Amino acid sequence: MHRLMQFARFALVGLVATAIQYGILASSVEIFGLRADTGSGIGFALSAIVNYLLNHRFTFRSSRAHSSALWRFMAVAGVGLLLNVGLMTLLAERWQLQYLLAQALVTAVTLFWNFIGGAVFSFADPARAEPISEGLSE
Repeated sequence: MHRLMQFARFALVGLVATAIQYGILASSVEIFGLRADTGSGIGFALSAIVNYLLNHRFTFRSSRAHSSALWRFMAVAGVGLLLNVGLMTLLAERWQLQYLLAQALVTAVTLFWNFIGGAVFSFADPARAEPISEGLSE
């Protein structure tokens, strides 16, 4: 049950970060004429700041010091950024899928990557390592 509650909090934080990312994406494309993958990458990077702060405090209630959690978060977010931009390039630029639909699909993929990375690596309590599967089977 613990992981399910964490995932629910993670999804709530994700809504805030996703709204920021989509706002930046849409304004980058519609106002500034940037490519969708570029706007999405900028939005992902900027929303990561909010994502980190809220996930550290609210989602995972981490006791890990920022000096340890932040670099771990950046590693997970860096892979997430590569997934985000790579998939946006494929879906929106190469396959010409409408960019907001493409972003919705990409968000679904990165959601799970970021949650698992946060739970088992970025914010995990170093004194009480807990397997990711705990609580998911309940």
